[in-house]
Amino acid sequence: MTSSIRTLSYENHNQIKIQHSNNFNHAKDQQVVPLIVHEFARASAEMPIVFVKNAETGEFQAVALLGLSQNENLFYSEKEWLSSYLPALISHHPFALMPSQNDENQLQMVIKEDSHVVSKTQGNALFDDEGNETDYLEKRKNALGQYFENSQITKAFTQLLSEKSLLSQQNLSLELNGEKIAINGVYLVDEKALNSMSDEDFLELRKRGFLAPIYNHLGSLHQLSRLAKLKSAK
Repeated sequence: MTSSIRTLSYENHNQIKIQHSNNFNHAKDQQVVPLIVHEFARASAEMPIVFVKNAETGEFQAVALLGLSQNENLFYSEKEWLSSYLPALISHHPFALMPSQNDENQLQMVIKEDSHVVSKTQGNALFDDEGNETDYLEKRKNALGQYFENSQITKAFTQLLSEKSLLSQQNLSLELNGEKIAINGVYLVDEKALNSMSDEDFLELRKRGFLAPIYNHLGSLHQLSRLAKLKSAK
């Protein structure tokens, strides 16, 4: 845990306020951002959804592709987010849930104290004068809790795709102003493998509600051209 990230408490944060901002500076260098399956439908209309593999654990994660090169976020601008959809993980800033240092099975809410939205003078208070959590903080905490629950469903989704050998590593490429741009090391659902599944396995995907996010993912790959247009405009 870095020094700027601290467990949220009344003792340390009773004077803290959170400002509303359309400047998502904390995400300006994020080429990818994790997604939960509940976001696929909306995100797929504006950004490519791919899968990446953790080299250490071998686990897959679903992510939205926000840029065509490392440390590039084409949806970021100082004035506004250049898309009608903002990935949930970005919207939760400056808060997050992290395992407790004393018990990894226990989650704790943390805050990034040096965030540009943290203030001592303006914004939404986190605690009232009696030390109680404000309605604002309750809403933020509930949103994080719901996100965590949905992330477990997403983890089960990616695990099943891996178990059924539906994910294959591919290199994406496109041409921009005469220059070829390659995006390597991403994983996509193999449509041939999907169509070759047994009826039993395919039915399992349907029963668990995983067919819709699969097709959202496949359809989202057309949004690579949107990234190219955004890069060209910048």
